[in-house]
Amino acid sequence: MLSKYVKVGDKLDLETIESLGESETLNEKRQYRSTVFDIISEDQLKVGMPMEHGKLILLPVDGEYNICFYTTTGLYQCLARVIDRYKSDNVFVLVMELTTDLSKYQRREYYRLNCVMDMKSREIKDSGSQDQVEKVEFLDTDITFNNGIMVDISGGGARFISKVRYPVDTEIMFVFSLFVNGKLNEYKLKGKVLFSEELQNNPGAFEHRIQFINILTDQREAIIRYIFEEERKIRRREKG
Repeated sequence: MLSKYVKVGDKLDLETIESLGESETLNEKRQYRSTVFDIISEDQLKVGMPMEHGKLILLPVDGEYNICFYTTTGLYQCLARVIDRYKSDNVFVLVMELTTDLSKYQRREYYRLNCVMDMKSREIKDSGSQDQVEKVEFLDTDITFNNGIMVDISGGGARFISKVRYPVDTEIMFVFSLFVNGKLNEYKLKGKVLFSEELQNNPGAFEHRIQFINILTDQREAIIRYIFEEERKIRRREKG
């Protein structure tokens, strides 16, 4: 069943089932992005060792994870554990064994694209009114915004680094530009902060994850279209 839906090169997310790191709290879950490297059998596969901020994440043997596969026919989920890890042709791989059957992933998810992109943000003081958000978009200038770097984006939200920390549940105005269909478009979207933490290797810089709020359908579709276009460019470069 695995090879029927999952192909070599498909993207996947690995989410910890329980805390594995010394610095993690008991209830905290971590999620890592990786790629299918090879399919060994219907219950075993190889995936690339995930990386974060340019560093290899050495996931432990016997660690158990919830896997979400991004395939051409949709999202699929299963549980799996690491049974081996090694270096092959200068690539670090994990050998994983499925511990549950593959099933269709029902929760609505959006594929995240890793990027390095300038963006701006500012806190919305009065988030109770959509009119207030529209006024913020119209009146704000560059001086009132905080500069930052977006490091991934999806149709549902984004992750960015900023010198200003926004506490969890803060609502912000999130501003960035994308080339879609050969045209540069600016997006000013309202977002809610889901995660906020200071970077250990860069004191004074803060990582945030936000969920877009009240995003229009055509705005979301444009972002997803941009992600697909960039993914195709990446695959062409990898093949070339």
